[in-house]
This record gives sequence, C-alpha cells and structure tokens, in this order.
Amino acid sequence: MSSATWRSVFSYNKYTQIAAQAVRQSLNDSPRRAAEARGLTALRYQKWEDGKGGEQVLLIPDNETPVKKSAAV
Repeated sequence: MSSATWRSVFSYNKYTQIAAQAVRQSLNDSPRRAAEARGLTALRYQKWEDGKGGEQVLLIPDNETPVKKSAAV
C-alpha cells in the first residue's frame, strides 16, 4: 500500500486540516489555545468599482464565534 493512499479518499487540503487538528489536540493546554487561535481565519470581501475598493465586510463578524467542525471524515 502506498504512503499516499489518502489521495483516493480526500483532497490535500482536507488531509492538512486533519493533520493540523491532530497536532493541536496533542498539545498541552496553553500552547493548544494559542495554536487554535492562530488556526481561526476571517473571511472578508470587498466590492471594487472604477478601480477603487469599497468597505471590507467580514462574513463572520467578530462578535460571533465560528462553528467548530469535526475533522472526522
């Protein structure tokens, strides 16, 4: 069996997401919290008109906490 058998099951992005989650869960409490905070991303969009960017809008505002998803496949 090849070392890359995961390719037939899920994409590389999903593979790295699962691996990162496993590493975060293996850390002690304070380093784990710091790693989880770095793992959160904010998605923004900005409408451009006539070569000028408008206001950036967060898709998940800061006051809402994102829903944690399981890394299980």
